[in-house]
Amino acid sequence: MGVLSNLEPNNVFKFFEDICSIPHGSTNVKQISDYLVRFAKERNLKCRQDEKYNVIIWKDGSKGYENSPAVILQGHMDMVAVKVDGCDKDMAKEGLDLEINGDLISAKDTSLGGDNGIAVAYALAILDSDEIAHPPIEAIFTVDEEIGMLGADFIDVSDLKGRIFLNMDSEDEGIFTVSCAGGASAICSIPYGKVEMSTAQMKIRLDGFLGGHSGVEIDKGRLNANKALGRVLLALSNKIDIQLVTLSGGEKDNAIAKFSEAVVAVPEDLLPQAKDAVEQTFAKIQEEYKAVEPSLKLSTDTMETKSIICMAKTSTKAVIMALVTMPNGIQRMNPEMEGMVQTSLNLGIMKTEEEYVVLSFAVRSSSQTEKEYLIDKLCALTGIFGGTVQVVGNYPGWEYKADSKLRTVMVEAYKEQSGEEAVIEGIHAGLECGIFASKLPGLDAISFGPQMRDVHTTNEVLSISSTKRTWELLLKTLAKLK
Repeated sequence: MGVLSNLEPNNVFKFFEDICSIPHGSTNVKQISDYLVRFAKERNLKCRQDEKYNVIIWKDGSKGYENSPAVILQGHMDMVAVKVDGCDKDMAKEGLDLEINGDLISAKDTSLGGDNGIAVAYALAILDSDEIAHPPIEAIFTVDEEIGMLGADFIDVSDLKGRIFLNMDSEDEGIFTVSCAGGASAICSIPYGKVEMSTAQMKIRLDGFLGGHSGVEIDKGRLNANKALGRVLLALSNKIDIQLVTLSGGEKDNAIAKFSEAVVAVPEDLLPQAKDAVEQTFAKIQEEYKAVEPSLKLSTDTMETKSIICMAKTSTKAVIMALVTMPNGIQRMNPEMEGMVQTSLNLGIMKTEEEYVVLSFAVRSSSQTEKEYLIDKLCALTGIFGGTVQVVGNYPGWEYKADSKLRTVMVEAYKEQSGEEAVIEGIHAGLECGIFASKLPGLDAISFGPQMRDVHTTNEVLSISSTKRTWELLLKTLAKLK
């Protein structure tokens, strides 16, 4: 018996638990994709799987709905697969360990993947049923959404008839998203020279940061661990002649970095002074961010003198200056929608390769021209340090549709269900709706979903009661689209 087997709606949670049992982090999607294909074949449903493992499943309309306009149900099958320090689970090969705490579902020591496994489960439950009233269904399951919506960008939808589009990739019940930012990943590679020297080393690690989604939580004032490390290294280098050995931090470019670390070469007699400089700067950061980041932690470990390969002094200075001067966070608020972020970027991943220090940014903006300018700015800054920028996963935004019939239907259905008015908003995050709107002219789209919290982190939770209410809203909406 599964952990979720006693929950309602039973079929939704059954499929969600199936999904959680299959490893499906971004780029590791063949197993989950093949599971969807088997699902379709077992029910004699038309299905198409492409070479990137995107899947589309078709189902005829139920009795009385056969000639209704087709409805597209859409979600992505990949998740942000992260785990707590010390967790020995291999998320590339093992499923999740689900837990229930009151109204909340989580996964032990890992992210849950409610974003966006619950959308897949909703769609499968509809495709599996012979009792639900619905128009013809075209269910799209995309891959690698979390690393730049690569599946949506690749997929061929020229054979789809639907122009009513239900994207189930939102995380706040009662909030209907009707527009989103466009974005791209900018991968900045800064070359460094090497020298061999005999010296002591210090490992500096910052962790305990809240992290979070770099779009929807970029306005929460949370500190990026990679940028905090840059500040610590700048202060240290201003007091002591250090050389970098390695830098690393963060896990995903679209997740605010929760940890960051550096190994630096320090003359052995100056180790106490170096440690003091690091601790003083970290104490300033703690004080400044105590209301937002209450759990910041610093650790420093020293290593005895030995022969090692370090970055050259000029390279060390260049890399630290790049880490300090590269922009991060909110760049501009929307001048027409109060409280709405218009343009931002996030230094989500920092790593040291054989010849380059690589800084990966998620760039977002609801303004195409501002997005282009911000990428140009990163290219210019990286160029100053002799580096280059690769731009990948460039995707369009999704513009507000003033005359949306779907929005009218869903707002009415939500009011009937809850007695409350739905909130209509745009979002400062990438949604696949933007890509599909560019591929399917005239698309009438809306994004919604059950209540989740702390997605993309090991604190991620999904509300059971909200999952049920959102399922009922989905069924009510489909029934109204006759």
